[in-house]
Amino acid sequence: MSRLARLGSLATGVAGSMLMEGARQLAQGKRPRLSDLLLTPANARKITHQLARMRGAAMKVGQLISMDAGDLLPPEMADILARLRSDAQAMPQRQVQAVLTANWGAKWQQRFEPFSFTPIAAASIGQVHRAKTKDGRDLAIKIQYPGVRKSIASDVNNVATLLRMSGLLPKSLDIAPLLLEAKNQLREEADYQREGEHLQRFAELLADAPAFVVPKLHADLTTKNVLAMSFVDGVPVESMVHAPQAERDRIVSLLVGLLFRELFEFGLMQTDPNFANYRYDPETKQLILLDFGATRSFAPTLAQGYRQVIAAALAGDRTAMARAALAIGYFEKRTLPKHQAAVLAMFEMALEPLCTDGDFDFGATDMVQRLRQAGMALGLERDFWHIPPVDTLFLHRKLGGLYLLAARFKARVNVHQLVQPFLQVRRSSIPDTMQDACKRIRPAFG
Repeated sequence: MSRLARLGSLATGVAGSMLMEGARQLAQGKRPRLSDLLLTPANARKITHQLARMRGAAMKVGQLISMDAGDLLPPEMADILARLRSDAQAMPQRQVQAVLTANWGAKWQQRFEPFSFTPIAAASIGQVHRAKTKDGRDLAIKIQYPGVRKSIASDVNNVATLLRMSGLLPKSLDIAPLLLEAKNQLREEADYQREGEHLQRFAELLADAPAFVVPKLHADLTTKNVLAMSFVDGVPVESMVHAPQAERDRIVSLLVGLLFRELFEFGLMQTDPNFANYRYDPETKQLILLDFGATRSFAPTLAQGYRQVIAAALAGDRTAMARAALAIGYFEKRTLPKHQAAVLAMFEMALEPLCTDGDFDFGATDMVQRLRQAGMALGLERDFWHIPPVDTLFLHRKLGGLYLLAARFKARVNVHQLVQPFLQVRRSSIPDTMQDACKRIRPAFG
């Protein structure tokens, strides 16, 4: 009830600011636009302050808004909202001590050199402290805010209620499965032992890729509410926006290549596109992967569906694209032809970098804006309200984040070349039993 009241007061405060700004502009003889009244620095500060106080799932929503809309907002407002990506209100020292005592026992401080209670980062679900143990380990300790797991269900329901009340979602749309999946995903992100397992798994999967650094898990200090990993130094990946063109191109190429490996090779993807999850070491030229809370497993059938979509797009075969999109679940057989065509057109836009034979210039394209406009136009078609499989939404979230980073970097990347190795089913991916069967059958056919 308290968190719903905070969101309600936030909505009221934003509405009040819109009325005041509208009255001011009318007094000056202007005809204000609704978007101009809503998207003001004053409203951005209200939203940022309240969501940073609430933390948890409510702040997570704000982070996604700040990323998805950042390139379309005035610079001063985008800067304000960007603070949500890494700047939650930190826990006071007594609260940190209480959490660590509950997880490590009363004498936990005896295992450390003086523990710094000043966090080096504070985000939506937890904050990070750097600490050195008496046995010489230099660690990053992620500590979860108390009550985060308990607030997930109410936060997601409250945001859905506000969307319903605003009229942004039609009453006829059944979003219950999506809300359930959002709650499940956030609960998984709040399980630090599970995240530790994914941390270890990605370290194994990327053992052949020295361009990436994955912190080492320290299981003896990891619990459901505390994650201990090796401290890895680096700068925020966003700070490399003014690096030489070749270095920016390489960073984006590494991340796009990793996305393809996650989807087509690993069947396991870190789906949170928050830029704060990536850091960069300018000396070693290595990318540091920090957060694996939003890691998600994908079925081989999903990867195969996307392989077929991409292959059809490269061949310019819309009929094959439609078959693959239908198989994945982007629309149904009864979906109107005009809506099917709109979905396929969005596919073609999103796949432009893959279909360009050569370097794709992300800095010289309005692809992200066109995709957003097409998505909003399709969303306004009230006779087409179809939620695709949840796994596809998480994949879109990751891909969209990478496209935004690539655009910010003005990167030039040969995405076509990066995806080619994954478009053919390799022999190593065929189950042994099938290979044995092929060996038995082949002699019969010469």
